[in-house]
Amino acid sequence: MDEQATTPIDDLFRKTGKKGRVKIVDSPHLLTPIGDSHAHLQMLESPALALARAGAHQVEFVECIVDVAEGEAGTYDQLPAWIKDAQLLVRQMGSLCCGQAPYNVPKVRVAAGVHPHNAKDWTPEVRQQLITCLKHPMTSALGEIGLDYHYDASPREQQQEVFAEQLQIAQEAGLPVALHVREAFDDAFAILQEANWDPAGVLLHCYTSDAQEIGRWVDAGCYIAFGGALTFGRSDDIREAIHQVPANRLLLETDAPFMTPHPLRGEECEPAHTVFTACRALDEILGADASQKERIALLEQTYANTLELLDRAPTPWQEACKEAFKERADA
Repeated sequence: MDEQATTPIDDLFRKTGKKGRVKIVDSPHLLTPIGDSHAHLQMLESPALALARAGAHQVEFVECIVDVAEGEAGTYDQLPAWIKDAQLLVRQMGSLCCGQAPYNVPKVRVAAGVHPHNAKDWTPEVRQQLITCLKHPMTSALGEIGLDYHYDASPREQQQEVFAEQLQIAQEAGLPVALHVREAFDDAFAILQEANWDPAGVLLHCYTSDAQEIGRWVDAGCYIAFGGALTFGRSDDIREAIHQVPANRLLLETDAPFMTPHPLRGEECEPAHTVFTACRALDEILGADASQKERIALLEQTYANTLELLDRAPTPWQEACKEAFKERADA
């Protein structure tokens, strides 16, 4: 089992305040499964514990993001052990499942790609390693890819070239793409159009712009995911934007270990925290006085969207390699 995190083995959310005082934060009761469409499990202090806790809060699907350029391809080999350890932790957590038991460890799929920050590290070897990852049966998307003009960690021209090339690879593989776009929406949209990409296979991850920008992505038919930023005090633009997204194109995410939602700011973000973003999304879209039936229906829709986009059956390309990966796993 991976190293035990300092977080106790239970389903309680804790906030560490001044002078080290720990406060128990009430857990929302959603009454229906939800999904975390974007989490960096390998960056968490204890991936197994995070998966166990996610299941306790009815987060029943997690998309794990792997960056090939950062040497994270080994995540594929680590995932089975994390899931097995999570199942053991579930037994230790007993019946503490927000008042309901039993519960399941989330299903995990993977999105592999090269982040725009790492476009400068794109080489023929990285390209080949990415293709190998995309053939893995656990892979359900290529991502996160795109453009980031805020940090400019890689030259913009290089970001654009690597983005376009990964789009082409995704088309050949028959996989959807998860996009990271920051202060580069015009160029990213233009590159997608030039690639003649099917918008039904595009997920705009962690939307943090305004209602005006989101319009063309929604009109094109893209999926849009909202994370912890939706709950931040100064995120009125994001909360205004979520009203523009049709229910059948809306997804939830954490971007764990980043973007921890309110009221747990300062703590390591984990997939279980999707519940806080979900509640804020419900309040924004439906209003705080919406009926339980309405709230459950919208959450069910976001979960269905997540599975429709990110839990598809293996592509023919992946099916052809299934036996090779099985032999590797059995070795």
